[in-house]
Amino acid sequence: MELEDYRNLGDYDTFAFRTASATGASFCAGTLLGAIAATWQDVPVVERNQSLPALKRTAKVMGSYGATFAAIGGVYAATDCLAERLRGKKDLFNGVIGGLAAGAVIGLRAGSLPYGLGASAAFAAMSAIVDAGGHVVRTPVERSFLPYSSETENKV
Repeated sequence: MELEDYRNLGDYDTFAFRTASATGASFCAGTLLGAIAATWQDVPVVERNQSLPALKRTAKVMGSYGATFAAIGGVYAATDCLAERLRGKKDLFNGVIGGLAAGAVIGLRAGSLPYGLGASAAFAAMSAIVDAGGHVVRTPVERSFLPYSSETENKV
C-alpha cells in the first residue's frame, strides 16, 4: 500500500469534516489541559454568597483553554484545506500555511505581535517536519517487516 493510499480519506476529506473534527478534537484536548492547569492555580477564597468557587474557576479555566485550542485547531485545518483547494496540490506547504495561521491565533489571544510571529514560525516548522516525515510516526507492520515468516518453512 502506497503512502497516498493512506492519505486518501474519501468522504472524510471534505473541508467541513476536517475543520469540524480538528476543532472538536482540539477543544477536547484543550479542556483536558485546562483541567490540569486549573489544579495548579490558587484556589479562590470562599465567600459567603458564592457556592462552589473552586469548581466555577476550574470550569472557567477549562473553557478558556478549550476555546483557545479549538480556535487554533480549527484555523489550522481550515487554512490547510483552503490552501489545498486554492493551490490544487496536497503537499507540505499547505500545512506550513496552516501553521502560520494557527500561530497568528495565539498572537491574537496573547495580544503580542512578537509572540504571534514566534508561534507562527513554530507551528509552521512543526507542520513541515510532520508532513516531510510522511505523516507516519511508526513503521508499517506488513508481512515483509515482521521478524518471522508467516509461512511454515519446514513442511514435511
